[in-house]
Amino acid sequence: MAPRPLGRALSNEPETEPGTRGREAAPTERTRVRRIPERGAYDPAVVRAILDEALIVHVAWVDDDGSPRQIPTLHARVGDTLYVHGSRASQTMRALRDGAEVCITATIVDGLVLARSLFHHSMNYRSVVVYGHAREVTDRGEFDAMARALADHVAPGRGADARLPNEDEFRQTLILAVPIDEASAKVRTGPPQDDDADLGLPLWAGILPLRLATGEPEPDPTLADGIMAPSYVTNYRRPNA
Repeated sequence: MAPRPLGRALSNEPETEPGTRGREAAPTERTRVRRIPERGAYDPAVVRAILDEALIVHVAWVDDDGSPRQIPTLHARVGDTLYVHGSRASQTMRALRDGAEVCITATIVDGLVLARSLFHHSMNYRSVVVYGHAREVTDRGEFDAMARALADHVAPGRGADARLPNEDEFRQTLILAVPIDEASAKVRTGPPQDDDADLGLPLWAGILPLRLATGEPEPDPTLADGIMAPSYVTNYRRPNA
C-alpha cells in the first residue's frame, strides 16, 4: 500500500465525492472538489471574493511538447471575467493568446493549523481554480480600463492617479481576459482535527492566524517636495479582508 501523504492537501484536485458547501453544483466535472469535499464552494460570490482579495494568481498551461509551465502574475476581476497581464515577450502570455487552455489558481492563507500529529497539520485557507481559454484585449479603450483595474486590484484608487500606458507600453503589454465560467473554490476553517487517541498528548495544538500587514510607506527618493502619500497607501487594506 502506498504511504499516505503528510497532512491534508490544499489541492482542489478530485479524490472523493462532492461536498455541500454553499449547496451549489460544480460547473463541470473537473471543478468538482472530491478531496475533502465538504470544503468545496461553487457559489460564484465565494469565487469572486477570493479572487478579489488574493494579490496574485498562478497561471498554468501545457506547451506543445507536453511540458507544464506556470508563472505568477497580477490579475483583476471585472464582473465575471478575470484579467491577467504580462509582457508580449512572455512565452506563457503568447501561448494563451494563441489559444492554449489555461488553469489559473489563487490562494489566501488565513492561519497555520498545528495539530498534535504531523499527519493532521494543515492550514486554514481559501483557494480558487479557474479553467478556460483567454481572449486578447485589443481594443484600446478596454485595454486602458483594464490597466486601471489591475492597478486598483493592487491598491484600490491607484488606477485613477497613475498615468495610462503610452503607445510604446501598449505595444509591449498583453492583457488577456478569461471568463470565470468554469471555477471552484475550496475553503478550510476551524481547529485541528486530531485523532481521539492523540487528544491526551502533552502538546500544544491550535491555530496561528496569519494576516497581511503593511509597514510604514517609503517615499521614492526622487519624489517632489510636498507630495503626500494618498489615503489608499496610508490606510491600505485588501478587499474583503
